[in-house]
Amino acid sequence: MTTLDAPAAIATLDRAAFAREWEDWHRAHEARRADPHGFLAVTAIHWLDATPTRFDGIPGTWSTDAAGPVVELAAGEALEAADGTRLAGRHAFGPIAERGGVVVRSGDVAVEVARRGGRDIVRPRDPAHPYLTRFTGTPTYLPNPRWIARGRFIPDETPREVTVGSAAEGLQHVYEVPGEVVFELRGEVFRLVAFNGHAPGTLSVLFTDATSGLTTYAANRSLEIDAPDADGAVVLDFNRAVNLPCAYTDHATCPLPPAGNRLPVGIEAGEKTPIERNVA
Repeated sequence: MTTLDAPAAIATLDRAAFAREWEDWHRAHEARRADPHGFLAVTAIHWLDATPTRFDGIPGTWSTDAAGPVVELAAGEALEAADGTRLAGRHAFGPIAERGGVVVRSGDVAVEVARRGGRDIVRPRDPAHPYLTRFTGTPTYLPNPRWIARGRFIPDETPREVTVGSAAEGLQHVYEVPGEVVFELRGEVFRLVAFNGHAPGTLSVLFTDATSGLTTYAANRSLEIDAPDADGAVVLDFNRAVNLPCAYTDHATCPLPPAGNRLPVGIEAGEKTPIERNVA
């Protein structure tokens, strides 16, 4: 985020430049979301167990056990590994780390083999999936600097683990919590449990608020926060609050916010509920 790199007050912000920067950011975010093999291309989620099973649209008989997922490819069937290697016959993927995964190909279809909530899954991603081809974008609130908050990261003495629910019924996720973010917004002080962000040193918060289930997606929204400065200061730009994949598809296993991460005010900023949804 570059808008508040200088210590200028929000009141002196160049609103036109702020809006252009936000539009560029959201356009790029939507482009990544609509990638031909992104989440909008997921056609199904298959939960593996010890019983060898065939699934529509992808070759092979799939199963898993303590040694990890296995696919048995019949004569004439093949998959392609990420390095271009042709897979035939029996292929063992080995144990997959939690929230990890590998991708193999069947023609234009990417087949994600992953582990979520302690269970192994297979998710085909087809660039010709009708849901992806008709996607026209995510509705949003207009960007407004009033939804930029300054705060401070309060690290825990020792990072702790927190168990949260999932968009997938019966599933749970365990995340490391490095601390909490305390911030002021419109004269009130709030506190959110933070997870580690995607880039080293950054933070991520999952939250709901008074708009959830009304204008925004009911289960969660996510906000990435740049790494705290040397004094722990952070900036939360809620204009960049985004939906997770579960807002778009039933074939997602997104985490739910930790207990206490429901803001009692309406955050009328960022992404709204998608117009359409890819149902199972």
